Amino acid sequence: MKKLYFLLPFVFLACKSGTSTVNEKESKTEAKPVEISYKVEESEVSDFLKYLSSDELEGRDTGTKGIEKAAVFLEDFFKKNNVKPYFKTYRDTLTNFKLPAFNIVGVLEGTDPVLKNEYVVLSAHYDHIGIEKKQQPDQIYNGANDDASGVTAVAQMAKYFSKTKSNKRSILFVFFAGEEKGLLGSKSMVQKLKAQNFNLYTQLNIEMIGVPMKRDYLAYITGFDKSNMAEKINEYTGKKTIGFLPKEAEYKLFYRSDNYSFYDVFKKPCQSLSTFDFENFDFYHHVSDEFKVMDIPHITNFIQELLPAVTKISTSPTQEIVMNK
Repeated sequence: MKKLYFLLPFVFLACKSGTSTVNEKESKTEAKPVEISYKVEESEVSDFLKYLSSDELEGRDTGTKGIEKAAVFLEDFFKKNNVKPYFKTYRDTLTNFKLPAFNIVGVLEGTDPVLKNEYVVLSAHYDHIGIEKKQQPDQIYNGANDDASGVTAVAQMAKYFSKTKSNKRSILFVFFAGEEKGLLGSKSMVQKLKAQNFNLYTQLNIEMIGVPMKRDYLAYITGFDKSNMAEKINEYTGKKTIGFLPKEAEYKLFYRSDNYSFYDVFKKPCQSLSTFDFENFDFYHHVSDEFKVMDIPHITNFIQELLPAVTKISTSPTQEIVMNK
């Protein structure tokens, strides 16, 4: 997640004084869950996240050898799971960065002859902030929570759809570079998609899901009031999966991740899901954001609970998720 430096000292100070959840809004939940028999394997979640946040990748700074290794790893994952490149290759070159840098983009075509012309985008950013220049015992910003955790979730969703062939709409699986440098990867990509008259239904971006919140919902969504996405996800899962986090609205997180680039161009429901609530993780943009502090059962459960929602999003006969007027 980009550019929260100036916020965090004040946010954590406020958190220590006690954050009330009494006035937090709730989205409506209807008992219409989608049944999913597929099981996400905790060991696969662990192995994927452990490598992506390892020292070998040197903090995955955009334009470096470390993120190149991450790109190859993600390409290999797509190949192994029969997810095809959306462009000529999996690599979508950034047009707004001085060094060679790439988004990694795969696609699964929808199974419905009509709905396959509509696209759902599932995304996360695979870059982080690299290596600390000052000499200290640990210099690598591994970015396990930010955002190797989100990449892991999107990758597991790609595997799920590849195995089940349950998507009637086409799905783009996108791992963005350059997010930490100002949403560069998503800003570059949306211009190309717009020029293609890309038929976007909705985008669900996943950002920092490595540890759970102590709340009565699983995750929050950015821009809660901008669409009915939270309500529909809860309807599809049959649970209180998504809630409203006041801090998200206060700090305008809707504008701080790659969902905003898509919303800005397409004006469709494009939002991010997160479980980083400013109280549950002390290592934002810190060298201690490492695999060892990630809650693997929580991440696995997050992915599992979202599968009914992303399935319904990709199969509903009409576009049920809409912008609020």
